Amino acid sequence: MTESSVTISERAARRIGEILKGEGQGAMLRISVEGGGCSGFQYKFDVDRTKTDDDLVIAKEGAVVLVDSASVPFLAGSEVDFVDDLIGASFRVNNPNATASCGCGTSFSI
Repeated sequence: MTESSVTISERAARRIGEILKGEGQGAMLRISVEGGGCSGFQYKFDVDRTKTDDDLVIAKEGAVVLVDSASVPFLAGSEVDFVDDLIGASFRVNNPNATASCGCGTSFSI
């Protein structure tokens, strides 16, 4: 597992940093992939304070992102971005492995 397997955009790193500052010392953002959603898999974002030995750790501009080892293959080559548009502000995963995704962008299929 290399750091280059999942990347965080500058916008996402800044927004994650802002969120984590409000969560107190030691807070990290955990991104995982779970079964479910309207397309088969869905992205989950949680604030976590516990890092496991097999987590992929991505640190950028004060933001620390964790990805569990089971989710890394689903996210390999992905970029996590933060988008603020007319629909609203949200994190978006640009995942080259997804063959289909839902309109809201939180679920996908492979």
